[in-house]
Amino acid sequence: MTARHLATDPEFRAFWEERHIGFLSTTRPDGGPHLVPVGVTYDPDAGVARVITSGTSRKARNVRAAGGAARVAVSQADRGRWATLEGTAVVRDDPASVSDAVARYARRYRTPRENPGRVVIEITVTRTMGNVRRR
Repeated sequence: MTARHLATDPEFRAFWEERHIGFLSTTRPDGGPHLVPVGVTYDPDAGVARVITSGTSRKARNVRAAGGAARVAVSQADRGRWATLEGTAVVRDDPASVSDAVARYARRYRTPRENPGRVVIEITVTRTMGNVRRR
């Protein structure tokens, strides 16, 4: 299946609803990669992935340092199945965006602990890749 059709593939969508830890890749100000485990939610209809985090985290600072929209990737894997979402990320700290992202996270994982400094890294997905077929 081609990358552009993955977002409409029922198995690809289902894989992003299963409980898996993802890995978010951002770029540090020195140009090096910063890769960290994250909880991530994906709305394939809107083409948006979300990661909640503290506003002072390295990943949030990396996205902000890119000025405007940072190029990022987020992936998850389960044995031989894997999926990656690439796109441009912004940090949102308005209460409506953060509340929406927390509710999505709670549905996929669990209710997160309170964090008054929480922000959401919102990724507009521009490319999907993966192989989510069960073997």
